Order: sequence, then C-alpha cells, then structure tokens
Amino acid sequence: MSLMGSMWYYFERDLVKWTRWKVTVFAHLVTPAAWLIFVGLTLPVTFTDNYLEYLTPGIMVMSVLFASLQSGSLVIFDKVLGFLNKFFAMPAPRESYLFGKILFITFRGMVQATVIFCVAVLFGITVYGVTSILLTYLVLFLFGTLFASIATTIALAVDDHDGYAAINAMISMPLFFTSTALMPYDKMPGWLRTVASVNPVSHAIDSARVLLSGGDIALGEIVMLASGAAIVLAICTYVFRRATL
Repeated sequence: MSLMGSMWYYFERDLVKWTRWKVTVFAHLVTPAAWLIFVGLTLPVTFTDNYLEYLTPGIMVMSVLFASLQSGSLVIFDKVLGFLNKFFAMPAPRESYLFGKILFITFRGMVQATVIFCVAVLFGITVYGVTSILLTYLVLFLFGTLFASIATTIALAVDDHDGYAAINAMISMPLFFTSTALMPYDKMPGWLRTVASVNPVSHAIDSARVLLSGGDIALGEIVMLASGAAIVLAICTYVFRRATL
C-alpha cells in the first residue's frame, strides 16, 4: 500500500469515526459559531464600526487552533486502546498514520471555520472575492498543519492523556487571548502588544483578516507559515519514528 493511499485510509477512518457521533459533530460546529455570535454582536467596542467583520477571522483561526490541539488526544487514545500496534502490523508505511491524522484534524478545523464564515456572511459581513477566500483557507490549512504537528509531538513526548490534557489547557486559551483575535495591537497594553507580535496565532489571524477584508497578503507571510509547518511536521515525523520503533 502506498504512502498516499494508506494516508487517505487513516483520514477516512477518523472522518467516519467523527461523523458517527452526531452530537459531537453538532457541538464541534455550533460552539465556535456561538462564540462568533455572542461575542461579535454583544461586546461593546469603539475601534471599528463592524466588530463582527473584525472578529470573524479570529474565530476562524481559533477553531482551527483548538481542533489542531486535539490531534494529540486522538493519538494517545489510539495507543491506549491498542489500535496503534494493530495499525503498525499492517504493510502500510507508519508515517501514513501520522499524516492521515494531521490531515483529518486540519480538515475538521477548516470545516468548523467554514461554518463560522457562513454564519458571518448571513449576519452581513462583506465578501471580497473567491481568491481572497481561497487564500484564507490556504492560511488556515498551513496553520492547522503547524499546530496539529506541534500537538502530536507533545502527545508523543508526554504519552499520557491527563498530562496532555493539562498541557493543552495551559497553552490553548493563552495563545488565543494573547493574539489579535479580539482587539488590534494599538488597543493593547504594551506588554500584551509585545506578546501578540510574536504569537503565531496573531500572524495567522492578521493574514486571514487582510485577505477577508479584500487586501493583498505579503507572500512572505505565507512562505513563513509554510516553512514553519514543514519544519514542525519534519520534527514530528522524527519524534514519531523514534517513539514507534
């Protein structure tokens, strides 16, 4: 079995498992949309006339971030339940399991982001063209791959569900709240502005916000995001090989 073919097998396996539980799918899709509606329509702000339009890219990136950080939990569950050893007894390349898992997690985050975008359009945000939307999804895909790889690497190192859950909780919300998701740099305190400027979540949100507002993103931003995703994925693959020998 080829690497690509077996990767799609693992992707399909996780997709079927996810869609089998309708309540879980509903919760994953509705929760971020609720964030958008309740925060975007109720939070009083003065720096923009359309806060929902400002907030939408941030909530889209947040959905991909939180979905990506769940990648490690799926790997740990497969290991604890004994599926991992059974998969590795198959003739398919071992890395196909890892790539299929990361691809599925990234895809799931992008599905959630799509629901958010559709809800925002229904509430009246401006859509500036197909190209802007496609480039936004490219940013979301690269960002999801980056953080799904980080999450899986952490899970392989921690090797314990409770420990991973604690690390996930420790990094997920701080990453979001120290980004530009809720407010621009010039409205932040000095210390928060410094943290936000080096937060990769901010860079993804800023890129998505420029694209969804009809602007042109700098090619360097996409190259930097793609390079980061490739480097972390390579590190994740190396750690995965060592952990599954």
